[in-house]
Amino acid sequence: MALTLRQYLLKAVYPLFLLMTKKKNKNEMQQNRQMNVPLISLYSLSITLNNGTQVGLEKFKGKKILLVNTASDCGYTAQYAELQKLYLRSKETLEIIGFPANDFKEQEKGSDEEIVNFCLENFGVSFLLAKKSSVVKGLAQNKIFDWLSDKTKNGCKTNDTGIFCLANLYQQLAHATGAGMNQYRLFGPYFVAIICKILGC
Repeated sequence: MALTLRQYLLKAVYPLFLLMTKKKNKNEMQQNRQMNVPLISLYSLSITLNNGTQVGLEKFKGKKILLVNTASDCGYTAQYAELQKLYLRSKETLEIIGFPANDFKEQEKGSDEEIVNFCLENFGVSFLLAKKSSVVKGLAQNKIFDWLSDKTKNGCKTNDTGIFCLANLYQQLAHATGAGMNQYRLFGPYFVAIICKILGC
């Protein structure tokens, strides 16, 4: 699936988005320094992949898991390339799972088939992609993001508003022990540098 004109322009100006992010200091990190044990283990949950296959997160015990809500028409869509590089560099210790969602400004209108073809053809994505779903609070919220945003389940405080995902490409890193979670809103090389520091890569 070739880039649309809008997607081509967004990819071209992606470096400018990164510069704006740096100047506005939009990068954020909230750490679970106490490593609170979740009441419901992340590894007890499962995801539905883009092709309909069910995968239990217990399969990834021993790794850190990076959970990213994604979109094809976002200014940060080009971050797919950074995520793919990070995955190839660290896939022995890190699992990346993308969660396509149309929650923010309707920037993911495509079908599951269109999404996976877009990611593969334009960014060579080989990490896992979940079935398109909603990541924001509500009856239709993906159960992984329900866990991430509910401190009665994950054992961590999220934020005072109760809103977990604030935009596309919002990233969460779960520890290999499943005992804690760090939250990130980091873009491009900034998040890669921080995660590599955590992983020791």
